[in-house]
Amino acid sequence: MIRARRGMTLIEVLISVSLLSVLAVSVLLTLRVGVNALEKTNTILIANRRAVSAERILLSQIAGFIPASADCVVGLDRPPVRVPFFEGRPQSMRFVSSYSLEEASRGLPRILEYQVVPGEENLGVRLIVNELLYTGPRATGAACLGLEPVPELGVQAPRFRPIEPGPRSFVLADKLAFCRFSFRQPRPAPELERWLPEWRLPRWPTAIHIELEQLDPEPTRAPLVSVTAPVRVNKPANEAYTDD
Repeated sequence: MIRARRGMTLIEVLISVSLLSVLAVSVLLTLRVGVNALEKTNTILIANRRAVSAERILLSQIAGFIPASADCVVGLDRPPVRVPFFEGRPQSMRFVSSYSLEEASRGLPRILEYQVVPGEENLGVRLIVNELLYTGPRATGAACLGLEPVPELGVQAPRFRPIEPGPRSFVLADKLAFCRFSFRQPRPAPELERWLPEWRLPRWPTAIHIELEQLDPEPTRAPLVSVTAPVRVNKPANEAYTDD
């Protein structure tokens, strides 16, 4: 007696394939949602690390402040004038530090040049820093274009070359609404110390303030913190004129 063989009908095959397709699509959608969530988490973590890293770098570089001097050329037939090396403007700053991004505090001193520049596609601004090897007053003097009078202070101050971004410029902070520098001037008692948006005095400030504001702050991201750090100079300004 021959028994009839049972098999799957075409409809059953189609239903099975449809169910597998639905399951596969559901799995893919779930994976996609998980990958997107992971990418967003990584983006937030990277942004938070950059914010913390920028604050740490700025504090370390100001903490490593070196009271260097500069041989400023004032004429072809006159010897260079040695002045304390420091430039402080609302959106740029120069000084010598023992802390660099390349070698931290283990390497040679660097001339640090900070500049606020437009962001990508002119969206906000970014803070960059250039690091140049410091080899003495001639290296810092290369940035000096001469001396110019400051009538309101009754002094002569160095005039510096513009700071230019380049391929080796490091971006400390990006997508900023603004970035501003200010500098603390000591005052004799009983006067209070005051903050200046531009430093033109023939000595070093007692502190530096860097004010940062994000362009589009997000509650899930760590905010950029404005930095205020003291400038610890153990050498009088007049000694910088004779240092080599």
